[in-house]
Amino acid sequence: MNKFTDYFLDLYNSFLDKLPAISIAIVILTIGFLISSGFKNLIQKKIKPKLTNTLSADFISQVTSIIIRLIVIVMALNLLGFKNFTTQILAGAGILTFIIGFAFKDIGENFLAGIILAFKSPFRMKDLIESGTILGYVQELNLRETLVKTPDGKDVFIPNGQILKNPLINYTIDGFLRYEFIIGLDYNSNIAEALKIISDSVSEISDVLNTKNKKTTVLIDELTASTINFKILFWIDTFKSSSKTYHNSIRSVVINKVVQNLLQKGFYLPSTIVEIKKHNP
Repeated sequence: MNKFTDYFLDLYNSFLDKLPAISIAIVILTIGFLISSGFKNLIQKKIKPKLTNTLSADFISQVTSIIIRLIVIVMALNLLGFKNFTTQILAGAGILTFIIGFAFKDIGENFLAGIILAFKSPFRMKDLIESGTILGYVQELNLRETLVKTPDGKDVFIPNGQILKNPLINYTIDGFLRYEFIIGLDYNSNIAEALKIISDSVSEISDVLNTKNKKTTVLIDELTASTINFKILFWIDTFKSSSKTYHNSIRSVVINKVVQNLLQKGFYLPSTIVEIKKHNP
């Protein structure tokens, strides 16, 4: 019984001796974590609005916050008498880095890829991008992955390394996006008149661009068994809205306008013709 009492007394006295250091360590941790949060909020509120690409600010704020917290934790451990422990950690950092890098190479790869994406800025918030088979709007760039929302409402987390290694398509970075569709007319149609009606119909839509470098193009695409197929290509300004619904609604209006004007002018839009031959025995 005396041994247990002496043990707890020694433990209590040791705790009292280290109480000032423990108190200071807690204060350092508290202040350090507050400074970390303060830097993160400062970047978010002051620096982020001034940057063209807000994703870079989000990524920098995350990295800065983690670095400050790690420094504060090491300081607190040193203060509590774990100097040898922290020294051994720093001394073995090379070996530890190799082991962790080998075991978690995908995490390290995605982290480095995130840094490159944050500073290279191949996309911004709300940009419509395509990576591999994923098409969606950028919502967030963090330490490991990029969050995109697909047009059908799915939230997809794409590893940063995958984006960096594969071709990346950004549909909205310069504000212009081209849409196209095909319409088939009867072989007896007046091709010249049809081309003019289609071109004029597209031009009537105010949201369709008609500039020197972004003009509507109407051309004969192919000759099928029952129709002459025309391909219509037109441009829209994606800066007006990043919504895929908005883009598709313009496309729908254009198609409807072209079809209505062709029908009013007496053009025939035939369906696929199937020829059936009957042979007598």
